[in-house]
Parts: sequence; C-alpha cells; structure tokens
Amino acid sequence: MNIPLLSRLQALTGKGTPAVDSKQVQRAEKTIQAIRQELPELLAVAVIQIETGQSLAAYSALPALNPAKAAAHNAEVIKQKRRAIAALKLADERIDDILISLTTQAHLLRVSQDGARLFYLVVDNQDTNLAIARTILAQHSS
Repeated sequence: MNIPLLSRLQALTGKGTPAVDSKQVQRAEKTIQAIRQELPELLAVAVIQIETGQSLAAYSALPALNPAKAAAHNAEVIKQKRRAIAALKLADERIDDILISLTTQAHLLRVSQDGARLFYLVVDNQDTNLAIARTILAQHSS
C-alpha cells in the first residue's frame, strides 16, 4: 500500500524500504518466467536483493507458500554465511549455492554472479531431480 505521507516521512528520515529499480524488477520477472518454463513442477521461486532482503519478483504454485515472505530471512542466511567465510579468512571463496533439505521439499539458495541478488527455488523432493534444478537455477542466476 502506498501512503503518500508515510512515503515522504520515510524518505525524509532515511527509513523504510529503498526504491527498487524497475529494470531490476522486469529482469527478475523474466528470470522467474524462464525458470518456470524449464522447471514447471517447481513449488516456488523468487529473486531477492540480498542487501535489503526485498523480493524483486516471486511466484508460488501453492497459496500457503509465499517466497516473498521468506525473502528477508533467506537473504540473512546468505549474509551470515558470508560473515562465517570472512571469519574463517577464506578470501578466495564465495557462495555459489546453499541447499536446505526439508522432509518433503528442497530449498535452494543461489547467489548471482555479482553477489547482489539471491535466487530462491523450492521444489518437491519426489517430483524434481535436484541436479537438474540446480543446473537450471545456475543458468539463470547471472
């Protein structure tokens, strides 16, 4: 919801969610469409700004599964893992992807090449070949 007074107050105080570039949103939406075409059995997919935790675009095949709600939490997983890598002084290492295996689902977090965006994919363990899902996500995470 856009409330003009609230938006102006947030702009003046520097608080609130930073504006998202419409080109980034369009690019994210196209990426999600392409992933959905190549992986039609997916449960959810989202493109997230890591710095802000804001979802640029998201899709879910299940009403109860909202990847935009999990966006900030997944971005925080990446930030914390980056801190751990720094603490271990692994200067030449970077995160490619993180797999979270649940009882019936696999959640795959893939960082873009520039490190600014997170691609979040949720698939059913029985309906999806994880190697194919990882390959497709890697192809679209540039």
